[in-house]
Amino acid sequence: MREYTTDQPHSVSGQQRMVVQRAFFAGALPEIPDDLYCRCTKGIVERRRQRATIQPHAQLSTNTFFGRFPASYWQRWTDVAEVEFTVIARGAGRISLRASDMAGEPRTVATAVIDAANNEKIRLVARVDRYVDGGALWWEAATDSTELALESGHWSVTGPERIRRTAVVICTYNRADDCLRTLDTLARDRLALAMVHTVYVVDQGNDTVESRSDFDAIQRALGSTLCYIRQSNLGGAGGFTRGLYEIMGSGQVTQSHVLFMDDDILLEPDIIIRLTSFANCTVTPTIVGGQMLYLLHPHQLHAGAEGTDLPILRAGLPVPDAFVQADLLTRRQEIRVDAEYNAWWACLIPSEVVAAIGYPLPLFFQWDDIEYGLRAGARGYPTVTLPGAGVWHADFHWKDWDDWPRYFSFRNALIVHALYGPPARMATARFLLRELLTYLTSMRYGLAATLIMAVEDFLAGPGVLRDGGVEALATVRKLRAEFPETTRHPASGTPGIAATAMPVTPAAPTPSKPLLVLAKRLIWQLLRLPRRSAAISARDSHWWHVSLFQTAVVTDPSQEGVRVRRLDQALLCKLAVEGTRVLAHFVREQPRVRRTYRAAMPTLTSRQNWKKLFDTVKSETVIDSSEPVLDAR
Repeated sequence: MREYTTDQPHSVSGQQRMVVQRAFFAGALPEIPDDLYCRCTKGIVERRRQRATIQPHAQLSTNTFFGRFPASYWQRWTDVAEVEFTVIARGAGRISLRASDMAGEPRTVATAVIDAANNEKIRLVARVDRYVDGGALWWEAATDSTELALESGHWSVTGPERIRRTAVVICTYNRADDCLRTLDTLARDRLALAMVHTVYVVDQGNDTVESRSDFDAIQRALGSTLCYIRQSNLGGAGGFTRGLYEIMGSGQVTQSHVLFMDDDILLEPDIIIRLTSFANCTVTPTIVGGQMLYLLHPHQLHAGAEGTDLPILRAGLPVPDAFVQADLLTRRQEIRVDAEYNAWWACLIPSEVVAAIGYPLPLFFQWDDIEYGLRAGARGYPTVTLPGAGVWHADFHWKDWDDWPRYFSFRNALIVHALYGPPARMATARFLLRELLTYLTSMRYGLAATLIMAVEDFLAGPGVLRDGGVEALATVRKLRAEFPETTRHPASGTPGIAATAMPVTPAAPTPSKPLLVLAKRLIWQLLRLPRRSAAISARDSHWWHVSLFQTAVVTDPSQEGVRVRRLDQALLCKLAVEGTRVLAHFVREQPRVRRTYRAAMPTLTSRQNWKKLFDTVKSETVIDSSEPVLDAR
């Protein structure tokens, strides 16, 4: 077999080449746009998952989300000096390696001219040396009068002396079908599965994964790789940490990576190869995360990399220069951006990081991944959100925001701010007061009560985490059930309201002086001036609009139903007084409470504390791997 090459690849004696990402030409499922993988820029290109046929006088480009090699990140975080692209070709044409800089300007770095190839291996090599601030590599192919078929393309680098595999941990709760789909996708990809040592499924629901008829087939396909554990619900933190706990306590001395993945993602299995290989090559042990694409809009990126603003309890903020809700079919992230943390929809943690900083905080739900990334960064272990390593996850802006998770969002944000934020209690108190008042004016009394409970529990100190959040979950659900507007109704049958009784009323623009308008709305409601009723769409459900009405039927962001909000003057006054009292207590006590959380961190994040939590919940290892699991203690 002939071999076309543009250069002799540099190699280190005794070290093997390692595949770091593959070149696919189409998505694994019909709903995934093929243009996320490669684009036909001229003529006709027949695209299949692992094979493309470029008709005469046509061109193909992989300057796409999944097609690009993120050279800037490899130069910044690894010591890899060059990368090789390899593909099997049949026919005639031209293949070029192309590169961009931080401004997106393209250039050609290598070209191979192919003449009458018959399943020949084409190799092109590029230095990874001019990308510190941004830029990527990709490849393009073009034909003249003869077609060119390409398959089995991949990027590779000279691997380290020891290539470590990854242990996957999937935490699931009553999403059995979604979890099985993820496991099936992984089981069908043999190359990705070869980089996996063990797959832990920690099932915390009562609608279990093992109850599905397809589970036996998945078990046979994964064999000894699968370890299925059932335990009572300890939230996402408890589910992911259970897998981590088993991995770190297996008694083996070989180090491994640990990859957390949500159960309800749509998995691109190549992410396992991309995250694992990148982590194997970083100079410093590095948390490596995948990017999130929207499940309902699979061509859109949630954010290029995320950060926080702790004084106002905000996370999920795009870092400077990062894309946010970007159309990946038309835009390319050229500038390298650095993340503070990566969410656990797909996030790889090297075992050295766990050994150095401990286990996650038992926060039950939300901010556990944020806290862990911030803690790792404070100890010198960076987080990299790797472009082109992506999974699809439910669109956040389509989720119902006013629900019990808001308790954990507020409480846990306050804890993380106490641990890592600046001593800015007044800024936080002002933010919480404004949130409270906007909830009250928009007649979300249950949400106001949820915020008050979260602040009170934060002020109670680290003891609130003693059971991992089980009691808090039950309490907040019971609390919210007392408020009628927390219940969702079908749009066709709102209780006590005729279907034609309310017109849909659009909102005015954002007020130029929101604090004055907020004060005005509160006075109006205290004087019972609002009289009319209205139906309000989700996009118009701003506090300054909803607060104009006595009764408002508001569409959920999920578009699955509506909430009925009614002005209750007595409840407004009660919650305003209670909330003001709690926030005054917060201003007085936050510095002291801050010290107690910081002092409790070694205990809360210890293996002994998590052992106690796991021992208190019902647990059963249903299927165990016959091989020992990798350890990195």
